[in-house]
Amino acid sequence: MEQFKTALKRHSLKATPQRLAVHEAMLNLGHASADMVTESIRMTSGTNVTVASVYNILTQLSELGIYRHRMSANNKMYFDVNTFRHIHIYDRENHSYKDLIDEELMELIEGYLGRRKFRGFKIEDIDIQLVGRPTRKRSPVRKG
Repeated sequence: MEQFKTALKRHSLKATPQRLAVHEAMLNLGHASADMVTESIRMTSGTNVTVASVYNILTQLSELGIYRHRMSANNKMYFDVNTFRHIHIYDRENHSYKDLIDEELMELIEGYLGRRKFRGFKIEDIDIQLVGRPTRKRSPVRKG
């Protein structure tokens, strides 16, 4: 939480109770939409916040680079507290994200793409998202 307060101060923002509540919810959730954060705040602290105010805070923090954001297949904006380089796995059934931390894979991708030229573009960032469905383990068939 102290790192978050320092980041806010660096951007001349106050550590308001609302911003602190949003950040605490995001730390617990990892990847979340404004609806999810709002519900988490209401459940854990009993504070009555609106989805709009939570969305505005999340968007502001994302624009400052404190969080990252991405659009899901269900047209919701999801925010991510992890701003370090990593890959996302998007669960298209449950509309949720998981982090895939694989430094070797990221180095291979960045090394390959770093040598490529893309006419009319200067590549600033690499953001990889894998899309899938959860695997379901089947119960063994019992013969009886």
